[in-house]
Amino acid sequence: MTHQGSEFDRACAALIGMAVGDALGMPSQTLSRGDIMRHYGQITDFMPPIDDHPVSHGLAAAKVTDDTEQTLLLAARLIQGDGLLDETLWAQDLIAWEADVRDRGLRDLLGPSTKAALEAMLAGTDPAHTGRNGTTNGAAMRITPVGISTHLTPMTSLIDQVERACRLTHNTGEAIAAACAVAAVVSSGIAGADFRSSLPLAIDAAKLGQQRGYPEGHSDMAQKITKAIALAGSGVSVQEFADKIETSVASHESVPAAFGVVLLAGGDPWKAAVIAANIGDDTDTIGAISGAMAGACIGCSGFPVEKVEQVRRANPLAIEQIATNLLALRHRVGSSTPVADGVAI
Repeated sequence: MTHQGSEFDRACAALIGMAVGDALGMPSQTLSRGDIMRHYGQITDFMPPIDDHPVSHGLAAAKVTDDTEQTLLLAARLIQGDGLLDETLWAQDLIAWEADVRDRGLRDLLGPSTKAALEAMLAGTDPAHTGRNGTTNGAAMRITPVGISTHLTPMTSLIDQVERACRLTHNTGEAIAAACAVAAVVSSGIAGADFRSSLPLAIDAAKLGQQRGYPEGHSDMAQKITKAIALAGSGVSVQEFADKIETSVASHESVPAAFGVVLLAGGDPWKAAVIAANIGDDTDTIGAISGAMAGACIGCSGFPVEKVEQVRRANPLAIEQIATNLLALRHRVGSSTPVADGVAI
């Protein structure tokens, strides 16, 4: 039982929203909007993927994907490290996770940026350089635990924590800025803010995050997110929004899209998940990010109870325990953590 509007309620809702958005978008990920309509019609509930789906084959309705599994993996690593991320152990976690996915006969493996970074690390590359080309959304998709476990102020501390979580696989301005924007909304929501009032903070966080890492990828994520916010608020259709913002695995497309999706849904996390599931391309990640942000900003009361229960039945999700442990970090870890070469010491 959660107390509506409390930090705990919103932390649980961020994790639940991530899982719900991920699971609803699972059968449509990588598919175009036309193919989604052809295969499923309009997705309004959890369903299994089409036969021989290129990524989701083998998953049942309401099952989550790499978005949720890697997010919970990062949460566990942060909790075990008392808020500090050991990059060697984090790399081992990701490698072991992919091995487990293969053992389960599934196809939803590591994303391109994460895969390349881990291969480079195994070949002896310094972790400071392994993520120098990582511009995809893998860092943003799993950043929610950092937002839950870290206060928004001082913002530089939040940016430091996000950078640490990104560095191994996505050490670029584009990816770090995108993850910072998402983490800022989640952290702001945990503190009691609604989604709209969190948006200026997300833009500020993106600007600061853009200065971190290697200057690869899109050079102004704050501008991309601002554009998506403005477009979503202009009364356009979901199709026109998707056509103009685009929805690929690139951080500069899918992360701004997630911000717009929450606005198109009026802040409702279930409606956001439905929009994301039908928007095309990286539907599960857009659903996971938008669900996490919307959930953090509204709490558990924003979700249909039966949909949450369906996802819980399909997946082993220790939501309450993880939320409790992440909030303990939020209140225990100091506002400033020493850093050497981008790694907590």
